[in-house]
Amino acid sequence: MVIIMKNQKIVFTAPGRAELRDCEVRLPSDNEVLVRTEYTVVSAGTERANLINLPNVPQTYPKALGYCGIGYVEKVGGEVSGFKPGDRVLVYHGIHAAYNTISANQLTKVEDDRIDSREAAFVILASMSLGGVRKLEVELGESAMVFGLGILGVFAVQLLALSGANPVIAVDYDANRRNKALEMGADYALPPDVELVEQVKRLTGGRGVNATIEVTGSSEALVQALDCAAWMGRITLLGCTRVSDCSVDYYNQVHRPGVKLIGAHNFVRPKVESYPHHWTHQDDCHALLSLLGAWKFKVLPIISEIHAPIDAPEVYTRLAYGKDFPLGVMFGWD
Repeated sequence: MVIIMKNQKIVFTAPGRAELRDCEVRLPSDNEVLVRTEYTVVSAGTERANLINLPNVPQTYPKALGYCGIGYVEKVGGEVSGFKPGDRVLVYHGIHAAYNTISANQLTKVEDDRIDSREAAFVILASMSLGGVRKLEVELGESAMVFGLGILGVFAVQLLALSGANPVIAVDYDANRRNKALEMGADYALPPDVELVEQVKRLTGGRGVNATIEVTGSSEALVQALDCAAWMGRITLLGCTRVSDCSVDYYNQVHRPGVKLIGAHNFVRPKVESYPHHWTHQDDCHALLSLLGAWKFKVLPIISEIHAPIDAPEVYTRLAYGKDFPLGVMFGWD
């Protein structure tokens, strides 16, 4: 007798619209693992871009996203080693679904029972922030700044503080997010207004910022970040700039002061072996899990909402058209 397991997944069915749909579970092939989902996390920037069809994203529907989650191994393929039923695992590039059937090399085992699954579910997103921080090659005592305090930006603030940056300056229009950044390790939190460059220069003794992470994806924010940069400063482009709405003076803002612009897309990582400032996805996840277990890295303070999957239409309508979408939004599949 063949037993067909029922599954549910969240699907973007049209611009601005999401639905929870029934589907079947696909059993794993030789190199795959079937994972029963506990939590998935909404990656607001990427998912909104796909939900409303911004440039540089696939323009077809339906779409199923949700690359950051945690769950338990149900079944492993015949050639899989290192995982067994019952293991708790991070799922990288799965989807928002009750079950994911996925390649074993996209899983990371969570072995420390002290770690709350709600926090661990965010580790994949946090690893993207960590990849951007590593590329800055921050040295103890250098000044640092984060433009944009969404989920990646708030994680970047924590990681820069852990790296020994001083001061750590956080920049965002939203006062609540600025306050959250201060709670998570920023020394100063400023709005990106006309006084920003002057304030940043004052806070850095007139030198400007050594290491900046730009997470907004806004070319206007990048121009401000360049104006705030120190001589020979570095700027990691962690946000995805999908619309270019203003120009950069490359001679005066980049070439003449020797500023480095560093692309930090998550796919630009070594696949097999880590080396200084460039770690694999798996190694960064293990590093963050270790920091969580040691209470040196915090996630719970940024978790804002946990929804049942049936709430997906309302959650994604707010993401597409609302303002002030919360920082840490999750779906609980149990």
